[in-house]
Amino acid sequence: MKTWREHFDLNARGTTLSREVLAGVTTFLTMVYIVVVNPIILSQAGVPFQQVFMATIIAAIIGTLWMGLFANYPIAIAPGMGMNAYFAFAVVGTSGVPYDVAFGAVFIAGVLFLILSLTRFREALIRAIPDNLKHGITAGIGLFISFIGLRLTGIVTKHPDNLVALGDLRAPTTALALVGLLITVLLFVLRVPGALFFGMVFTGAIAYALGMLRFDQGLMSMPTMPEWLVFHSPLQAFADMVHYGLYAVVFSFLIVTLFDTTGTMIAVAEQAGLLRNGMMPRVKQALLADSVATTIGAMLGTSPTSAYIESSTGVAAGGRTGLTAVVVAVLFALSAFFAPTVSAVAGLSAITAPALIVVGSLMMQSLRRRWASTRTGSRSPALRGSTAEGPSSKARSASGSASRDDFAPTLDDRKAHAMRPSLKTLLNRLRTPCLQF
Repeated sequence: MKTWREHFDLNARGTTLSREVLAGVTTFLTMVYIVVVNPIILSQAGVPFQQVFMATIIAAIIGTLWMGLFANYPIAIAPGMGMNAYFAFAVVGTSGVPYDVAFGAVFIAGVLFLILSLTRFREALIRAIPDNLKHGITAGIGLFISFIGLRLTGIVTKHPDNLVALGDLRAPTTALALVGLLITVLLFVLRVPGALFFGMVFTGAIAYALGMLRFDQGLMSMPTMPEWLVFHSPLQAFADMVHYGLYAVVFSFLIVTLFDTTGTMIAVAEQAGLLRNGMMPRVKQALLADSVATTIGAMLGTSPTSAYIESSTGVAAGGRTGLTAVVVAVLFALSAFFAPTVSAVAGLSAITAPALIVVGSLMMQSLRRRWASTRTGSRSPALRGSTAEGPSSKARSASGSASRDDFAPTLDDRKAHAMRPSLKTLLNRLRTPCLQF
């Protein structure tokens, strides 16, 4: 029987237990913001906050543990940014679909993703989508997320003629949000690991000092298990898809999740030096980690999961095996005991909205790189070639808590952006339309 060191192959990958633990802690700090932000976004669709909070944690634990134990990659899985906003504001908010029916659509997308993960059809599907559409999806979702952050804080408001107008910047919550945005941007410029998380911590501390944030229910409590099936039944989910005509919704969930996960996994694996002749071993198990987490997460009440590009910060800290992912899963389990703290923070949008604005802005880098590639006349597929069991990938940036949807179109870009960018590059990245709105 293999020992745990042999299972994770620590010696062959040139790493140690302490290094893997440090990498797991680093990855967790850069992505723990999703525990706060995801319940806030999905609660806008009427989903109970506590249900989403626990569903987010459980889905992250299942996907990340699977990734660590069976695929042996230092990659974390959790509900993805972008799809949660699409779920809450487009599917439920605009279309008027009940949230339980929408979760049924997520469940169907998860089942289809599970089937694709077991076949080679996923490669043909990814190649069939035009590169421009792949870049446009990422940038469009980024704009949407940033706008949500601006609206939640009151920086922009409704206008009967112009649709939006500048809000009252002297309002306490709006001013706090602007301060929080400034702090978060500075942390990014200084390349602080976990910039999004620590930006929320500092903003929360200011809010607490000003009396805007209170912890009436304490800081910790015993976690409560969520409802195990938020929609009626799997069969009813398929019936509702037909009744409400949710074919495009299911397709959107499936395609974006497939692109996001495949690209992120190969980009992080390449950064860690785990590709073999350009191929990603055990890619089937890696894709199963996300598809299983998406399917179970939909049953519990959360939007589709995705591999997190924030995993690259753990790789930069020395993570090379699935033990890093196991540490992340353990830390997510511990975060379940801080529901009162998360609930109090979520009640003040000025604390979490800067994270939405920054993440959405970073997601728009795909257009900038696409334009740069077009000017130089180079070919820029986001996903090209094939691996042993699946497609090659879009590469992405690995800066601090950079967006998971940061496409890098060429092989040279993938190599260049595997390392953390310079201060000048970060400053250029932060000059986005959302921050200049």
